[in-house]
Amino acid sequence: MGTRRPPVDHIVRTRDLYSSLGHEPYRWVHHGTPPPWTRLARPLRECRVGLVASGGVYRAGQIAFHHRDDVSLRVIDSSVPAAELRTSHFAYDRTDARIDPNVVFPVDPLRSLATAGVIGDVSPRAYAFMGGIYSARRVRETLAPEISRRLAADQVDLALLVPV
Repeated sequence: MGTRRPPVDHIVRTRDLYSSLGHEPYRWVHHGTPPPWTRLARPLRECRVGLVASGGVYRAGQIAFHHRDDVSLRVIDSSVPAAELRTSHFAYDRTDARIDPNVVFPVDPLRSLATAGVIGDVSPRAYAFMGGIYSARRVRETLAPEISRRLAADQVDLALLVPV
């Protein structure tokens, strides 16, 4: 194991990067209303948990993500061995994710939680996309509804969202 790295303040880092490139300050997306949080209808130990991650993860044999604003989705079987996972993303250092994809796509820890009885089970499918999507409209109109539809079809009770 290597030296533990300090946390990164992504808001400051993004603001500084935009300034250093001579751009106007980055405009964060604001929705005006809080998200519609919902209490679980049953105990966590009975819940099916879905995984949705923005780290550009895909399974060996699938097509890699290719550029920013790629709003495509990769459907990954939740039983996939971590050794078969790859990453393709332009906006973060993928060194650690290449060593252990669980840092951006924690499917092994979710399976362990299910085995230990902490959660009911893991959804049979997990979903990955490349988070470097600058068009909030494309996420809102294309990607988010598709992920939501698939999670509902998988009958998940809650989803673990893993941003990078």
